[in-house]
Amino acid sequence: MKSDIEIAREAKLAPIQEIAGKLGLEEDALIPFGRAKAKIDASALGDLKSREKGALILVTAVNPTPAGEGKTTVTIGLGDALNRVGKKTAIVVREPSLGPCFGIKGGATGGGQAQAAPMEDINLHFNGDFHAITSAHNLLSAMIDNHLYWGNALDIDIKTITWRRVVDMNDRALRDIVVGLGNGDVRQTGYDITVASEVMAIFCLAENLDDLRERLGSIIVAKKRDGSPVFARDLKAEGAMTALLKDAVNPNLVQTLENNPVIIHGGPFANIAHGCNSVVATRTGLALADCVVTEAGFGADLGAEKFFDIKCRKAGLSPRAVVLVATARSLKMNGGVAKADLNNENVDAVKRGGANLERHIENLSRFGVPVLVAINAFTTDTETEHQAIKEIAIAAGAKAYVCRHWAEGSAGATEIANALIGVIERNVAKYSPLYPDETPLAEKMETIAKTIYRAAGVEFAPKAKKALASFEAMGYGALPVCMAKTPYSFSDDPSLLGAPSGHTLHVREARLSAGAGFIVAICGDVMTMPGLPKRPAAERIFVDENGDIDGLF
Repeated sequence: MKSDIEIAREAKLAPIQEIAGKLGLEEDALIPFGRAKAKIDASALGDLKSREKGALILVTAVNPTPAGEGKTTVTIGLGDALNRVGKKTAIVVREPSLGPCFGIKGGATGGGQAQAAPMEDINLHFNGDFHAITSAHNLLSAMIDNHLYWGNALDIDIKTITWRRVVDMNDRALRDIVVGLGNGDVRQTGYDITVASEVMAIFCLAENLDDLRERLGSIIVAKKRDGSPVFARDLKAEGAMTALLKDAVNPNLVQTLENNPVIIHGGPFANIAHGCNSVVATRTGLALADCVVTEAGFGADLGAEKFFDIKCRKAGLSPRAVVLVATARSLKMNGGVAKADLNNENVDAVKRGGANLERHIENLSRFGVPVLVAINAFTTDTETEHQAIKEIAIAAGAKAYVCRHWAEGSAGATEIANALIGVIERNVAKYSPLYPDETPLAEKMETIAKTIYRAAGVEFAPKAKKALASFEAMGYGALPVCMAKTPYSFSDDPSLLGAPSGHTLHVREARLSAGAGFIVAICGDVMTMPGLPKRPAAERIFVDENGDIDGLF
């Protein structure tokens, strides 16, 4: 069996101008980056919001497991299938982070016959967007410390500085560091991974360059000694930060192995940020295509909830359908089967783990958007297991379709594509967020915990309570909340698989992302700087004698 990178390398890619032509893009709207990549000059397209015509489709998934659910693979396979059955479709997804690429998860360009290409370029560096975001974030960090060094005219209380540094790599050694040794005020700080940066979240929620600059200026980095906030604009940092991001704000255009358009742009962490691609990229797709297939990070309890309650709310988007990805393997693991035994048929375990699928279907239905289930087929699955998943989905109010795009490409996902077109044409979606803007911050978190996670209640640490009260006093009480918890469970305990209920959600910390426009709730032991595993994927990546990269997946 060929690896993903071998399959991708054998594909015949079309010139990027030909891919742009499928979306009706004129030459002056395209900024080529070689033969198979380009940026789309969004400013050349005019007012994107007024041009929106496409139907927005979200792909999400059950809680992720080490077995792998293939959400991006389904997203790409579904986009290919919609194009195959006659719907002009743009696939719009996030950019991969180097952290997962060199860690456990690998890249984020799909798999098998359902991939975005060129996969090596997309997974490594990709037109420099993440480097620009990292640089913009760290420029603000440098300007804070420089301001302190030259006399602290703003009277910043050093103990209140919350702005850390970032790097696009899993590096646990940088979680806690000391800066200023020999050069000024010594203080403890640390690094987060770039995808957790507020600059990344802002980058993905900004409507245009002016909105980006305004949001960057609204970042709060510390407090003055009188208790008032210190904004990035107080340090006069937003102009230079915007300059670093000027080219990065244009979405990236690539293609699937079947030569269909893929727009890839932005990559916020689905925990600490909202886990969705940029609003600019989504609007570009909606302006150019009949259908836009997008995805949100982690399982539906995190990514989809944030997609609806943060991205759609803030950008005024109205999704028309949701595709929920499930696999026999993931349900068996949620049903108590060890990873080593997942290749064996176990219908009873599928039925036990089906409680996780049922919960997600019920939760997604609360947002008023119709749900279809995509059964991402693995070669070790059995028809009996697939039938069990279909019955679980129907009992929960959704139809399920077996998808074989990994092996067969678009031909393996035409059934769900046709079903999806039927749903879109019936136009039955009535999207609404989970809570109104005016709900108090703690109550918003309790609503998500009780409604989506089925928790009995929320326990707020004193530090979190104090922070929420402060945010409301500062006038930020109407912002949506971004729940940062483990992706593996409906609780904040990653070992509680399936569909736990009656537990307590522990909010240990609350953070204000004033520029991005949301409040972050840090729950349980979630971290903003991951570490590498004992045997990271980086150990298997190399450049062969022909100069080709191997080992990426």
